[in-house]
Amino acid sequence: MVLHRVRLLIGALLLVLVASCLKFPDADIDIEEDTYEGYIYPFALENRFILAEIVIETDGSVSLENLEFEIPPLKYNKSLLFFLTQDDCKQTAFCATWAAINGRPLSTDCFYSLKHLNAGVFPTDTHMLGNTLGSTDGAGNEVRFHFTTTIAPELEFMKSDIDVKRLSSIPNNDQFKERGGLMWDDLREMLNYGVGIAFHDVKTSNANNVDTVLMHYALAQNIILDSLFGRGCKTLAEPDGNKTYVEAALLYNPIQIMTAQTGTIELYPCKLNCCTNGLLLNRGFYQASDFQEPINAQFALPYKERRAIHVGVHETGDDWANGLLWLNNTYGKDGNDSIWVPSLEEYCEYNYYRLNTNISKTIDWDKLILHVKIPMGQYFYLPSITINIKGLKKNCVTEISSNNEVSGLSYADSKGGLMINIDCRRYLYQMASYYVGKYEKSRSRSDSLDARYFVYQLKDSPRKKELLARIK
Repeated sequence: MVLHRVRLLIGALLLVLVASCLKFPDADIDIEEDTYEGYIYPFALENRFILAEIVIETDGSVSLENLEFEIPPLKYNKSLLFFLTQDDCKQTAFCATWAAINGRPLSTDCFYSLKHLNAGVFPTDTHMLGNTLGSTDGAGNEVRFHFTTTIAPELEFMKSDIDVKRLSSIPNNDQFKERGGLMWDDLREMLNYGVGIAFHDVKTSNANNVDTVLMHYALAQNIILDSLFGRGCKTLAEPDGNKTYVEAALLYNPIQIMTAQTGTIELYPCKLNCCTNGLLLNRGFYQASDFQEPINAQFALPYKERRAIHVGVHETGDDWANGLLWLNNTYGKDGNDSIWVPSLEEYCEYNYYRLNTNISKTIDWDKLILHVKIPMGQYFYLPSITINIKGLKKNCVTEISSNNEVSGLSYADSKGGLMINIDCRRYLYQMASYYVGKYEKSRSRSDSLDARYFVYQLKDSPRKKELLARIK
């Protein structure tokens, strides 16, 4: 473990020294135009242990001595957990699934990349849903749906590049033909929006041998770490019902959450009292026309009896775009706002934080100070939790502030008490600043929505006000 962390740190420092246009950690990270056109979150430099301090000033109308604290089973106090996992490292993970969720153009028959998107070059049949898709954090801030895409780091197509200027001379929609699969450039952008990654097939003709698959996990992991600037993979989506992958994953410590169709357990979030390591969670493959029924069935049950719904897909298109729109309009931000849609790795982390975070308090007259110790596991990058304070209401609170470990903070009344959401990602401000700058250059509607989306993830501060002033 120690050697691996040293390796990550050395790798990150080498990136700083070798790549003259790569900047860590207090400025936007830029890669030359012929490699990547976007923001790269410095995952290798994320906090490894967090001691957050939350200061709650009250009006003195409530006793602070007997308050109870909990981290609920589902973030934002949502009442149903939904996963979407897209197998086979498909290009449509970007130009259909991610595009639908994030309000980008959709095409019925064609495929585009991040470089097409940044250049504003699209197929002739593009259309829009007219909305971003997600829920809220319970305090009025949008939280877009997240999903998991499997990746194929050992295959060459992920390294593919697109010369939009050269392809622009190709007539009709011929430049928008399907490629081998999802490319690293597209994936880097998707990660900023909460998309998770998973191992799937590895590059071997001997996929029934545990040792071979285990070796390829390590080979693939090294490629991922290099390609995603220190972000590793801790998720497995079993391919083709091959249990060899599961056996190998149980021997490969970095994999901490797995999913498959057979030999699995159902996930009941309110009943889970252990970490996800070693658990093989159930998922089912559905058509976009029939995944609504199991969701509706769970909402007919009491909250604590509801199981997670996990949908696996391969290709996506207009059908799944409309299916996710239904989810948004029924149980998301434009419906009753009761569903949480994280990636598998986000849930893995949140459940770990729920079980291992330590919360203590200090009382100073009418001021309540929470000391929140959040331990980070290997390849953890999403230190964000919900804390419920039973016995305290928002109307008794005059102000809530935090130390610098906390980058995002929101709160609202919920579950008969006060709900506080904190996000402790170290470079959240830098990422928001990048998307504000992107909007200032393009002035497009989608970039405006993105800029606001990332800025509103930040806690209130003068820096947040400055960013908001730039996008008004």
